[in-house]
Amino acid sequence: MRREGVAVVTGGAGGIGAAIVEALTGSGRRVAALDLDEDGLRGLVEQAGEQGPAITAHTVDVSDAPAVETAFDKIEAELGAVTEVVNVAGLLRPATVLDTTDADWAATFAVNVTGVFVVSRAAARRMRGRRHGAIVTVGSNAGGVPRGGMAAYAASKAAAAHLTRCLGLEMAPHGVRCNIVSPGSTDTPMLRALGAGDVIAGDAAAFRTGIPLGRVAEPADIADAVLFLLSERARHITMHELYVDGGATLRA
Repeated sequence: MRREGVAVVTGGAGGIGAAIVEALTGSGRRVAALDLDEDGLRGLVEQAGEQGPAITAHTVDVSDAPAVETAFDKIEAELGAVTEVVNVAGLLRPATVLDTTDADWAATFAVNVTGVFVVSRAAARRMRGRRHGAIVTVGSNAGGVPRGGMAAYAASKAAAAHLTRCLGLEMAPHGVRCNIVSPGSTDTPMLRALGAGDVIAGDAAAFRTGIPLGRVAEPADIADAVLFLLSERARHITMHELYVDGGATLRA
């Protein structure tokens, strides 16, 4: 079934973001994909083929508030009112707390927290008067359990999740829902670059459990969860965090 609406997806050029863009366009949404990866955005639009006009690409730094506001103004002028936003853009620079540099800490929080704040604020300001909308932040199960060598990333994802819940509380009287989808290990370039070893079996020495369901998630698994929370089937769900990790955190 095709659905009217305009969705904004940050980090839309690849990985989970690209899978969400594909799922949204497949369900009838017009999608604005935001990313700093110009080549990835170009490939995303080209791959859409005859669907091309359903996707517009915007090279934007999500932590740059004026640039984000300009992008939203352009999107609404060209496509119509934004009804859905998915915060996917993320940065992972693995290191222990003692080895994390000031620059890496600041860069991680700029994208993973400030980016979610800036984009969600821009969306919520527009949705409030319309009394309709849905925002989903893609977090991480690392935001709910300690992870060695990932402190900056884990802390930023925890912050982004709680920011989204606070926004959900404030926007509930205005008919806008805000939720979080927190993946575990997912087959993306980020996971492959991390070199995390056998994530299915786990690593007792690193105090990391494996994945009870015995498989690494595909980006489409995360996209399906996001689409559910955006949909009217989730119309009575807000401030919720949905873990999509095959049971890896044992729901700690």
